[in-house]
Amino acid sequence: MSTATSVIVAAYNAEATLQRAVRSALAQPDVTEVCIVDDCSTDGTRSIAERLCASDARVKVCAPGRNAGPSAARNLAIAQTQAPWIAILDADDYMLDGRLETLHRHTGGADFIADALLRVVGEGAPPPPAAALAPTPLTFTDFILGDLGAHTGPLDLGYLKPLFRRAFIAQHGLRYREDMRLGEDYELYARALALGARFLTCAPAGYISVERPGSLSKEHSEKDLMHLRDCDDGLVSIRPLTAEEQRAVRRHWNSV
Repeated sequence: MSTATSVIVAAYNAEATLQRAVRSALAQPDVTEVCIVDDCSTDGTRSIAERLCASDARVKVCAPGRNAGPSAARNLAIAQTQAPWIAILDADDYMLDGRLETLHRHTGGADFIADALLRVVGEGAPPPPAAALAPTPLTFTDFILGDLGAHTGPLDLGYLKPLFRRAFIAQHGLRYREDMRLGEDYELYARALALGARFLTCAPAGYISVERPGSLSKEHSEKDLMHLRDCDDGLVSIRPLTAEEQRAVRRHWNSV
């Protein structure tokens, strides 16, 4: 089966990091297209994106007419790309050489595969990827509890940036919820699992998650939190949940 991959980059005021992110994607042998969505940045993000587009035919740039947040930006990029696999890359972050190739070798028929993030602060040097990935199946319950740090320590599973099959999200009409600017990844992954996605998690393969001052992920309004809390009500309506799954969702709802 083809391993051709679309990398999707939602960018807002990312002039300091966008080039590194996109270059790291283009260095992956499986990448056939990189779609940058400039979410109405007020800095030099758009001009950097256009230069990257001019320098490599695999890069395309989309520019919506208004700032609509990462969910809308990713949905636009999904609609503008075609490869059978999709990888999400935040504009602050980057991938080490060979990350996607390594993940593709371990999909084993899964719909989603996500490696543990390698975290760095600022411009710190990243730790090396794991010698062996050892993929394991992720259940709906374990994912919900993992978003509380129950199984994963301080880094919740909702931060993962998986590689996933376009066919699965097309079959189920899955898209990011555009009313969510916080926890949109959590909601999409949980919905996919509730719909029966085969989801593997594994040791780090080379996704570098960069923590820097002023990160948008640390800015949570009350409205953002309410949308994150209330998305759990939508999850319980997808299918009848087991008692264990219901308890996990209630724990998440209460925590938010």
